[in-house]
Amino acid sequence: MAKSNNSQSWLSILRELMEAFIKSSRSTSRSRTWNQHVVPYEDGWAVRREGNKRITSKHIKQSTAIRKAKTLARKHKANLIIHRQDGTIRDRVDFD
Repeated sequence: MAKSNNSQSWLSILRELMEAFIKSSRSTSRSRTWNQHVVPYEDGWAVRREGNKRITSKHIKQSTAIRKAKTLARKHKANLIIHRQDGTIRDRVDFD
């Protein structure tokens, strides 16, 4: 009987460890943000959500792209990151 109790305790310990592992792996997965980037694109500017490969919208002028990105960032309480023509960051606006 002692052997079955021992194996039962090991099973419960193993179950607890697996549950803890699964729970921790879910919480460490990066959640997607709604941060909006205004980036140079072809002959104009684009708005791109952080982490996306595809662009949200294309614009001829940077000011138009900034206006669109501000609307999206405000709506989702996110950040707006404005890039220069060379890709470096020019400005960052927080809408949290």
